[in-house]
Amino acid sequence: MIDLACGIFIKNGLILIVRRALHTDWYPGRWDIVGGHVERGEGVDDALIRECVEEVGLTPTQFASLARLPEPKETGHKKGRYHVYLITEWKGGEPRLLGHEHSEMRWIAPGEAAALPDLSHPQYASVFRALVAR
Repeated sequence: MIDLACGIFIKNGLILIVRRALHTDWYPGRWDIVGGHVERGEGVDDALIRECVEEVGLTPTQFASLARLPEPKETGHKKGRYHVYLITEWKGGEPRLLGHEHSEMRWIAPGEAAALPDLSHPQYASVFRALVAR
């Protein structure tokens, strides 16, 4: 089982989403949230912080577990478990794309994000809709 730590940054009612680059093995060209694999010997919370720093240069300081999702069956990837967190405070200012994993990012209303046809995980839409209901 592969564990993944994923964070939804929220600011002024908008959430941060990132588009995966076309050359990536996992969900190329699809809209995603910040995050990635938990490394051996690493806790999920620690992985969340590391992935956020590596991908968008932000260090989460306030976050809470929001959902745990299984790997979508249609992917053909090893079984995964997505630990999704809502991040409400962070250090580092505004996000910026770092590395080569993503090609684009944007702040978007959760309802709009839920309606995107090309999300990397089909259950992200229900997570985004739950944020609208909060």
